[in-house]
Amino acid sequence: MDRSRVAAALVVLVALAGVAAAAPAERVLVVADAETGERYLTSSVEDGTRVALEYTHSVEQSRVYDGYRVRGERLEMTRMEFESYGWGLPADANVTLENGTFVYDPDGNVTTLTVEPGRIAGHDLLVGDRRYDLVNASDARTVDIYVERRSALGAATDRFQSYE
Repeated sequence: MDRSRVAAALVVLVALAGVAAAAPAERVLVVADAETGERYLTSSVEDGTRVALEYTHSVEQSRVYDGYRVRGERLEMTRMEFESYGWGLPADANVTLENGTFVYDPDGNVTTLTVEPGRIAGHDLLVGDRRYDLVNASDARTVDIYVERRSALGAATDRFQSYE
């Protein structure tokens, strides 16, 4: 192959890589170390994807479920379930009782959710139909959970780095 064909092929490859890097491909949920920014997990999400934290309340030793939905680059809190009242649970909230579980429909949304996964609490992260052990993924380090848009190239790179 002559040099001009090699040069032309190289120009085409560089142009394609630039287009792939710039083209918005998808949103991903990111779990990153709150202190260092090291990414422990990325998972593809869309508007409406369910994201939840499920853990055992450290004092009450009962299940707690914090439910969210992806709304753009925000996490909208949609539901909280808990089996008994304890420290950190909404004592003054308007809750209903469903099959022995207190259910609360909270207002609000966040761009970043900071979580301290605990070995006793056993925090799990649910993203759509996937369940991740947040304690093992982060080695029980404090994490930030947020949604970001990724380019096609960034999304392809994340697939190789996902914790699954």
